[in-house]
Amino acid sequence: MRTPRLSRRAVLAGTAGTVAATAASGAVGPAAAAAPVADAPAYRWRNVVIGGTGFVTGVLFHPSVRGLAYARTDIGGAYRWDDRAGRWTPLTDHLGWDDWNLLGVEAIAVAPAHPGRVYLALGTYAQSWAGNGAVLRSEDRGATWSRTDLDVKLGANEDGRGAGERLLVDPRDSDTLWLGTRHDGLLKSTDRGATWAAASGFPAKASASGQGVMFLVAAGRAVYVGWGDGDGTSDTANLYRTADGTAWEAVPGQPSGTAAKVPIRAAYDTHTRELYVTYANAPGPNGQSDGSVHKLRTATGTWADVTPVKPGGTTGDGSADTFGYGGVAVDARRPGTLVVSTNNRWADIDTVYRTTNGGRTWTSLKDAAVFDVSETPYLKWGDDKPKFGWWIQALAVDPYDSKHIVYGTGATLYGTRDLKRWAPQIRGLEETAVRQLISPPVGEAHLLSGLGDIGVMYHERLTASPARGMAANPVFGSATGLAQAAARPSYVVRAGWGDNGNGACSNDGGQTWAPFEAQPDIAKNAPGPIATNADGSALLWSFVHWDGTKYAAHRSTDNGTTWSEISSFPKGATPVADPADPTLFYAYDTDTGTLLASTDSGLSFTARAGGLPSGDAQFKLVAAPGRSGDLWLSVKWNGLYRSTDGGASFSKVASCWASYTLGFGKAADGADYPAIYQVGSTDTITAVHRSDDEAKTWTRINDDAHQWGWTGEVVVGDPRVYGRVYLATNGRGIQYGEPGR
Repeated sequence: MRTPRLSRRAVLAGTAGTVAATAASGAVGPAAAAAPVADAPAYRWRNVVIGGTGFVTGVLFHPSVRGLAYARTDIGGAYRWDDRAGRWTPLTDHLGWDDWNLLGVEAIAVAPAHPGRVYLALGTYAQSWAGNGAVLRSEDRGATWSRTDLDVKLGANEDGRGAGERLLVDPRDSDTLWLGTRHDGLLKSTDRGATWAAASGFPAKASASGQGVMFLVAAGRAVYVGWGDGDGTSDTANLYRTADGTAWEAVPGQPSGTAAKVPIRAAYDTHTRELYVTYANAPGPNGQSDGSVHKLRTATGTWADVTPVKPGGTTGDGSADTFGYGGVAVDARRPGTLVVSTNNRWADIDTVYRTTNGGRTWTSLKDAAVFDVSETPYLKWGDDKPKFGWWIQALAVDPYDSKHIVYGTGATLYGTRDLKRWAPQIRGLEETAVRQLISPPVGEAHLLSGLGDIGVMYHERLTASPARGMAANPVFGSATGLAQAAARPSYVVRAGWGDNGNGACSNDGGQTWAPFEAQPDIAKNAPGPIATNADGSALLWSFVHWDGTKYAAHRSTDNGTTWSEISSFPKGATPVADPADPTLFYAYDTDTGTLLASTDSGLSFTARAGGLPSGDAQFKLVAAPGRSGDLWLSVKWNGLYRSTDGGASFSKVASCWASYTLGFGKAADGADYPAIYQVGSTDTITAVHRSDDEAKTWTRINDDAHQWGWTGEVVVGDPRVYGRVYLATNGRGIQYGEPGR
């Protein structure tokens, strides 16, 4: 899904303490050159409620504690379900800036005999530029954690992220754990996850480019391992087992062929002593076009094909009905009762099949499903009806309630308690990757957001999912730009990947939208950031392809009816409008370290200050509200710069040595300059700060329990409420903080 921008990574040694005491070290810098940071005030941090929006890759009910469950996401951390409160509690918000790669959860494990124990295998990317993985272990259901850093990489946001749990407590010994990796084979711990070593005797050979271990599952006292690097022939095994934790064998008679090439998940029915395995021809969640479901009677070694529907047929309109199989979960209370899910079934839409007779016959739960998505209206996009789901790989049956089934999708987690009525079971779980934020100075909404995957939203309330859902006409996938006319706040423009053009405007503050009458040809393939001048009379649209290729920006003075190329605008730069003078625009050329300005409403640009830091496309230029020519430039570990003459000159701000993003909010009582909010470093830690004195001094306003990994995209204060700040995260949604509340 979403990839954060890379930062310098400080290597952390040892293990973390409690959540309240865990602090991720920031990138080491010249602390002596920075101003002291005031003691943090009492800030309360909460999510702006949207409801999910990201890929829930795993759900795990505790087998011996009623109402206890855990969920994992690909980039947004792990959660614990509180059945009494009916909501999820985030468990990994304490991971800080330099641990951004640990916000992806590869696997979860619990110890059936020890209700308080829970383990997380963390690591978002297995690429060379990403840090190594880590294992967190807890004795109190995730209230506090101890940490072990691994010397291997994990890949919670890689292909195969919706596969089964790659972490398992050994069924014979609660102190022994197994961890399956993608490229480094099978690991084993004999001290509850404190130390790890390669498991001796495991026969499968690690692959530098493959999937490695897809899942670990206990079947009685045996452990089974799904292996994703087989080629689907009878000569290569993709399922292994051990009965004693030492000797391993390929499971005899296992299925082969394209439909059983990659084992995705497995579940064991303790009553019938049968192991059910779902298969596909690719690891998913994308790219699967074939699959099957098989069961193994472990006592006899007999295999049976119990696939509900074979892929490869056609739908009513003649489309090819291709898909794989993903999730599988058994009913702990009813022998032979289980559910499986299809995955990547776009023509006939994915479903969950249920059987009560060990797979002899199946019922599609989609056929009788009634959905209530009133709590998260964004799920009604397109034809204004909720879909059963896609990327259904996380699937679980409550061991204490046979009719309580939950499944994850690419956007939410659905649950039912009667096998017919479904609703999002998502309260408290927010996984949005946030790209733009605006807090309007007037109007009903205090917040507009531009998001990865789900476009733009108008937040009437911070505590409820937006009633209008995703902005329509057009509906966007990911938003790439969002801007408001400073002197005409009813006028808002947006850009992104849309179903009816890639740009749109609103004349009612973002409540309703209309697509631009026309768009430049390049906008079809490379929509980028967009800006409007102070009175809304001119638009500047910059274009950057997802692969990084930059194109010439375009300008419109008739609300998007016609566009003309701006040859003097630096390709790929983000246009910034002066908030007080509609004739002024600015752009920072990150390739050359030059500030350019326009005095003719964006018709032409000329260079002003040069010799500034260069080389990073994520350097950010912002203009202080209500003032002309007051510019602030965040250049990451190069520091913070300010210009008060429209970019003719800049001076370096001495009070911080690193600045990643910066924004403004209502001034403190008695102050004549807006409050400044910044994600940056004034000492050794990268944190969220506020300044009430024009950046002379800073106060850290987040704490060690609220860090959310990478937070370098955007931060903005509320122009109407002093102290309130909105913070974009890459997977933990929109966080907002308020002092003393």
